Amino acid sequence: MKDKSCLICERIDMIKTNTNPYFVAELETGYVVIGDHQYFKGYSLFLCKQHKTELHFLEEDFKNKFLIEMSKVAEAVYKAFNVEKLNYELLGNGDSHLHWHLFPRRENDAPVKGPVWWVDRDEMFAEEVKPSPEELEEMKVRLLNELQKITPLIHA
Repeated sequence: MKDKSCLICERIDMIKTNTNPYFVAELETGYVVIGDHQYFKGYSLFLCKQHKTELHFLEEDFKNKFLIEMSKVAEAVYKAFNVEKLNYELLGNGDSHLHWHLFPRRENDAPVKGPVWWVDRDEMFAEEVKPSPEELEEMKVRLLNELQKITPLIHA
């Protein structure tokens, strides 16, 4: 069920109407997108197709498939963007629709060692770290190429 006030539902609607420029691929349980801001180069998200706020609210088979697909998306992000470590986050405090944040990490990629949220929000979400249309397209192609090697796609 869709929530009219949910940013993630809005982004999924944009995917369905071909108006989300960050869309990479559709899997059985979710949608793969590049993050709007690229302070951490290769930052990607996996948006659950179901509007649920907690993993344990998902039906068991769907939940298991969602977790497996998230791990495959993470593997594709890891390979596409040549990272040293991934940070995985499923928070839901801001947008309570299940969605995974996949943050590629590299040595000295932030002013402080530690979780991505230690980076100042104004810096992490600055206009300067938004990818250009050309950079975004190149990132989408790289991630899609790796996804196609790892898991079946519904569409890209």
